[in-house]
Amino acid sequence: MEAQEARDILAKSSLVHSPEVVQEALQRLAGEITAALSDKNPLVLCVMTGGLILSGQLLPKLDFPLEFDYLHVTRYGQDKQGGKLSWRSAPWTTVKGRTVLVLDDILDEGLTLAAVCESIKRLGAAEVKTAVFTDKSNGKDKPVQADFVGLPVPDKFVFGFGMDINGAWRHLPAIYAFEEN
Repeated sequence: MEAQEARDILAKSSLVHSPEVVQEALQRLAGEITAALSDKNPLVLCVMTGGLILSGQLLPKLDFPLEFDYLHVTRYGQDKQGGKLSWRSAPWTTVKGRTVLVLDDILDEGLTLAAVCESIKRLGAAEVKTAVFTDKSNGKDKPVQADFVGLPVPDKFVFGFGMDINGAWRHLPAIYAFEEN
């Protein structure tokens, strides 16, 4: 995407959650995860690429022992609608017998997160917990619910704080909704 096209998209989008609201939710999320997992030495898995911003900002707020790794799976690629699940990289660290915390940017239809959790369970994890920064209020029956949720988002195409639009704006400190006209 060209820079001007990305700027035009942002200009036509509406603010859903400000940077201040995002940071407050991040702090709350860290507290909830700490209360639940601080005595478990969990393996934290970032779902790339969307979970990168959440992981990078959340992990320094967790003041307990943990291990960190990543996996890369996607249903979107550069598209605005989910498609076939594409596994690009499995975790390098063994999950067998571990408490695993999966971090992702959004719980949309839940198909990707459900597949990730099922895969981790098949690999022998003792317990799988999930944290998503956003949960889309789309009214759909999702196959999985996140254990920890930062913020709800409307049933629109959202971007910022880990979520991108056509490859752009993943790094924004706020969350926006694309307003299709």
